[in-house]
Amino acid sequence: MKVISLVGARPQFIKEAVLQEHFIKNGIQEILIHSGQHYDYDMSDVFFKVLGMRKPDYNLNVGSGSHGVVTGKIMIAFEEVVMKEKPDVIVVYGDTNTTVAGALVGAKLKIPVAHVEAGIRQKPKDMPEEINRVVTDHISQYLFCPSELAVKNLEKENIRECVYFVGDIMYDLYLKMKPYFDYTIFEKIGVKENEYILCTIHRDFNTDNPEKLKNILSGLSQIAHDMRVIFPIHPRTKKMINQFGFESLLKNITVIEPVDYLSMMGLLEKCFMVITDSCGLQKETYFAGKRALVVMPDTGWRELLYQYSNF
Repeated sequence: MKVISLVGARPQFIKEAVLQEHFIKNGIQEILIHSGQHYDYDMSDVFFKVLGMRKPDYNLNVGSGSHGVVTGKIMIAFEEVVMKEKPDVIVVYGDTNTTVAGALVGAKLKIPVAHVEAGIRQKPKDMPEEINRVVTDHISQYLFCPSELAVKNLEKENIRECVYFVGDIMYDLYLKMKPYFDYTIFEKIGVKENEYILCTIHRDFNTDNPEKLKNILSGLSQIAHDMRVIFPIHPRTKKMINQFGFESLLKNITVIEPVDYLSMMGLLEKCFMVITDSCGLQKETYFAGKRALVVMPDTGWRELLYQYSNF
């Protein structure tokens, strides 16, 4: 069997790191393609080095742009590779523009698409990630769900065939890599266990709205008077802060460049709590037994809430 795996963002590199090992063990030929959606070194290439992944066979180098531009560029470049390699299955992960672009190419070329982390649903329904995951689920032939709730979500949309409850691949990686979490970053930024809050903000509904972004940064700045706030800054967040002229709101916050998976997990393990709009990090926070303040109108991981059945 020949499989093409398409990745392009941090959560996808993490999931691919787990599956890649099993493809090799089971004698499955895998062609790995990096869309280039995240082109910053600390947001992409470093994961291949730290997680021991082999380098991609292709890098589409699509870079940044609007949702339509990025999705279209990925589709054009990815289709050429797929037609050349002629895979039996295309594997896509999560809910990014890379995900939906890969799924659309597979559907158009009549190649089965396998969606890893299928069935996640989240409000608002017009957020890009929700649109991407819903479209991908409805055109995929194999749907691998991380939870029973995800399976139920698909059932509500009349998707019942080839749906598999396989557990959470991110937890598999967390357990595998926990002995290797990197705590050396503590020396670099001078923090102590349980004496800081770890924060990430990157969702477009938080970063692209100047009023929301200002309120978030102002709130973080106030919190930082009582407890240090460590803020690995996403490239998009950094761009919007500069664009809106909000640099002064960062003066009380410890802003650092994006860090690799092992360093991020080291920061997570030793923090007091987390403030985030990242679905991946809020789930990893649960794995670490920490509390998270989720800066979103809804979470993709309703299983982590006490009464998710009310949604």
